[in-house]
Amino acid sequence: MTLINDHAIDPDSTIEQLADRLGVGARQLRRLFHEHLGASPISVMQTRRILFAKQLIHETQLPMSEVALASGFGSIRRFNDTFHKLYHRPPSTLRRASQPSTEIKLQLAYRPPYDWDAMLGFLAARAIPRVEWIENGHYFRSGSAAAGSTAIIEVANAPGRNALEVRIEVGALTGLMKLIARVRRVFDVAADPVTIGSHLSRDPTLAQLVARRPGLRSPGGWDEFELAVRAVLGQQVSVAAARTLAGRLVELTAGAAGTSPLLFPTAAQVASADLEKLGMPATRRRTLKALAEAAVANPNLFERAATLEESVKTLCQIPGIGEWTAQYIALRALREPDAFPASDLVLLKVAANGSGTRPKPAQLLARAEAWRPWRAYAAQHLWNS
Repeated sequence: MTLINDHAIDPDSTIEQLADRLGVGARQLRRLFHEHLGASPISVMQTRRILFAKQLIHETQLPMSEVALASGFGSIRRFNDTFHKLYHRPPSTLRRASQPSTEIKLQLAYRPPYDWDAMLGFLAARAIPRVEWIENGHYFRSGSAAAGSTAIIEVANAPGRNALEVRIEVGALTGLMKLIARVRRVFDVAADPVTIGSHLSRDPTLAQLVARRPGLRSPGGWDEFELAVRAVLGQQVSVAAARTLAGRLVELTAGAAGTSPLLFPTAAQVASADLEKLGMPATRRRTLKALAEAAVANPNLFERAATLEESVKTLCQIPGIGEWTAQYIALRALREPDAFPASDLVLLKVAANGSGTRPKPAQLLARAEAWRPWRAYAAQHLWNS
């Protein structure tokens, strides 16, 4: 479901292809989907495309041909046929009367409560210069869209509607679904804070933190490689220092890009860059280069494995990536809700007992067993405190 929600798979994939990617049999995959969702994997994928297309029809003035393209349909004929089967009328009749607009504006509903101030504060503290910025309580950033174009994304909270308002300026609509999926990931739109908070509140310490911040989310990474780079840059330095280094890396790889918003560099750009100009220790430079080279060599490096442990093991094979960094990447980039960097100094400090004695990482891990499968959210509450 995560792969489907993130539009990380080919919309024309067969059940066999999806099953192969997940490492299970096609028959078993069909059985699990019917058991838990009452529909086949392909039906779920098609439904997501239809619902996204329907949202574009209702909330934008995009021509139907562009709606079809943006929602992953290979042709306008296929788009029309699908809508006729579902709604017994052409898609154009679903459009609400409204004034023409040149902007793409959508709303992403969430389950309340939503701690927007905490989310915005987290992002503001880590905003990479010329890539991300905050204005008047709105989050902005640049993003790479299809066909090499650049998109500008704006996200604001609409608390009265329990939704995020998203505005996107993009030239290539074929990348629109992935941009929306990234927004959902960064802002943790799919989380159920009531269920998560109820589970974590069984721990007396976490119960106080949950009561203080009942709508706290676990912020995700815009891009898996970008987040991994941030994690490496943040090794043994403050958040502010890591942000400065990330800004230097963007400037270093941007070339003569003028004053417009810049894109975060690709793995290939980082692998070929002169990282000595960043002004950080040689050991971390080597780790950053090894990470970039690994991402170039393996485009699937940041795919979620069957288990959290397998994902962490794969990441730890990269020179310079240890347990803390791998767990942090799994938490933010792979969106593993149970990821937990137990050796994190802040977590150990916050988990100290009444006399100020900090637990060992193994002791904190043992205590966190009761927080499963939401240890990532427990970590976020502890960090936030």
